[in-house]
Amino acid sequence: MGHSSSRAALIYQHMTSDRDRAIADRLGAMIRDGGGGASG
Repeated sequence: MGHSSSRAALIYQHMTSDRDRAIADRLGAMIRDGGGGASG
C-alpha cells in the first residue's frame, strides 16, 4: 500500500473505515430527516 510498515497500513485502514462509517451515518440521517434531497 506504500506505507512504511504494515502497522501504519493497518492504522490507516482503520481510520478510513471509521471515517466511511461516519459519512454513511450522516448521509443516512440526512435522508431520514428529509434534508438530503435536491428535488424541489
